This record gives sequence, structure tokens and C-alpha cells, in this order.
Amino acid sequence: MKPIIAPSILSADFGYLARDIEMINRSEAEWVHIDVMDGVFVPNISFGFPVLKYVARLSEKPLDVHLMIVNPEKFIPEVKALGAHTMNVHYEACPHLHRVIQQIREAGMNPAVTINPATPVSLLQDIIKDVYMVLVMSVNPGFGGQKFIDHSVEKVRELRELIERTGSEALIEVDGGINLETGARLIEAGADVLVAGNAIFADPDPKMMIHRLQSL
Repeated sequence: MKPIIAPSILSADFGYLARDIEMINRSEAEWVHIDVMDGVFVPNISFGFPVLKYVARLSEKPLDVHLMIVNPEKFIPEVKALGAHTMNVHYEACPHLHRVIQQIREAGMNPAVTINPATPVSLLQDIIKDVYMVLVMSVNPGFGGQKFIDHSVEKVRELRELIERTGSEALIEVDGGINLETGARLIEAGADVLVAGNAIFADPDPKMMIHRLQSL
């Protein structure tokens, strides 16, 4: 089965955002990945909901909304209003994770949980059957263009084993430093979804890069 490719618009040209979203619309990418940062949970600020409403209006692909923020449950109505396919919250930001996952599902979205590079896969044992997807961060969240953390491949392998052992149907998504080389290693380890930013938008032919990633 081909991997799902989710271009991260954090790496798009914000001066030509409509052009870049139209490129995604015409490509073989299946989702659009949106990173929302608050400058508190991560040391950066990306974009807020006024910009996201514009993105949602232009995008013909499902929105994979990744909230790198504290108290993400406060924004469930806003993410729902975008028509998001998936709402992704951080394990580290949700002391009452099970409740948040339930609230996202009750709002009609697919609930997903993200783990940072230093967060062990084993901590997902009690939530793995309740989530649609797990996002493994393969860089420290907050900035695009970082170097891939090699241990992420082993984390994906561990996560695949946990999913199979528990009978979960969760997808495995990976974000950070994804290119043709790291993407191939992650797919081999069991990843289902690749989030790619610089690899796509810095390429002379972004649509062809999406095709190449999907062909891994």
C-alpha cells in the first residue's frame, strides 16, 4: 500500500500560499498538514485561525491539523469549523488525554496523538486503541528544516509492534526531516503517513517530489 503524503504548509511560501495550495490540490498528495504553534508549548508561532480559514477554503484535500499548543481542547470548535479531517494533539500537552481524544471524536473529527522525540512509545499503551493515528515527531517540534533524528525509525518499529499487539487500527504518521532516504526507512519500519515540508516545497518540481515520496 502506498504511503499517504501530507505536505506541510509550514514550508510553503506564505506570499504565494494560494499558489502552493493549488499545487497540492493538483498533486497526488492525499492530505494537507497544518502546524499550529503558540510560542508557549513550542518556541515559535505559526499561523492562527483567520489564516487557516483561508487555507480550508482553498484546499480540496482533507486537513490534518497538528496543534503544537497548550490546552488544545479549547480549540476543538475552531478546528471542527475548518472541516478538519484529523485533529492532532500532543501527549505532552494533555494531562487528561483520554478526555481530549473523546471530545475530538464527539466533535466528528478523527483524533490523533503526537509524541515528541524524547517521549517513549510505551506511554501510549493505554490510549492506542482509542486514536485514529499517532504522529511520531522525528525532529523537535517548533521549526521546519531540522535534521532527522535517527532513533525515530526504531520508534516507528516499536509503535507498529504495539499497534499489532493490541489490535489497534491506528495509523502511524511521521513528521520532521522527511525526504526520499528517511521516508524509505520509515515506510520499511511501518509508517503509513509521511509529512514533508522542505523536501517538497524546496524542490524545483514539488508535484514530482510528492509523486516520488508516494512511490516509496
